[in-house]
Amino acid sequence: MIEKSAMITICGRPNVGKSTLTNALVGEKIAIVSNKPQTTRNRISAILNKGDTQFVFMDTPGFHKPRTRLGDYMVNVVKESVCDVDAVMLVVEPIAGIGKQEEELIARLKDTQAPALLVINKIDTVEKPELLAVIAAYSATHEFDAVIPISARTGEGLDELMSELEKYAVEGPQLFPEDMISDQPEKQICAELVREKLLLCLEKEIPHGTAIEVTKFSERDNGIIDMDVTIFCEKASHKGIIIGKQGSMLRKIGELARTDIEAFMGTRVFLQTWVKVKENWRDSQAQLRNFGFTE
Repeated sequence: MIEKSAMITICGRPNVGKSTLTNALVGEKIAIVSNKPQTTRNRISAILNKGDTQFVFMDTPGFHKPRTRLGDYMVNVVKESVCDVDAVMLVVEPIAGIGKQEEELIARLKDTQAPALLVINKIDTVEKPELLAVIAAYSATHEFDAVIPISARTGEGLDELMSELEKYAVEGPQLFPEDMISDQPEKQICAELVREKLLLCLEKEIPHGTAIEVTKFSERDNGIIDMDVTIFCEKASHKGIIIGKQGSMLRKIGELARTDIEAFMGTRVFLQTWVKVKENWRDSQAQLRNFGFTE
């Protein structure tokens, strides 16, 4: 019986491993991951029921200097997500130098007076004594409730992190049904899995200028799901690259996405993909609304 809940924001600069940490904590692939910045665009709530406590982890976009209206939206999501929560995890890399993004996030934490933990990720990439300088640098900037070194990739330190997070649980009704693992609709998660494969397969800026729309999502009597997906890009030249020679790149993206979607949905999926051009959609308020990026 769920008797307590804890709403916890995960924030940090792009590529520190926030989405990998989210997935590791809940034990399911909820948030897409890639080695490219600004992979996460929306706030994603991942839900973990443990004992008598329901944890709601809010994975946020990487905090960065925006260059488009979409970027402005993503930064605002982060700023709003550190308010009115039970705790905030500031996720950083094991580097003693504190960047401008971290400085701005720490200033935001001070403004909101949110309980904050410093989570030093990727500790599997450094020697343990190197962490002392990182801890000292951040401890000089803010009085964190706790400092937890972890590796979201290997799972090291996650038990200690969960033990610390349990302290922020408050008595009250559960926020989500017990069988829910995310507040994202299945259709949205499937669209994000397609976008993840674009980030994986395409170079440079092209995948950042893409948006995904699921135009058909229906289940046959035998359980197979029929899904039609349109990939929108910003330039005709990008469309050609996404499709590839004789459709080879689009086939590769579709096959990789279908494998992950089938694993997520637990059934066979018949996936069809198309590519269309929508110029400068990231700077169009109307287009951003159409793709679900609303304040």
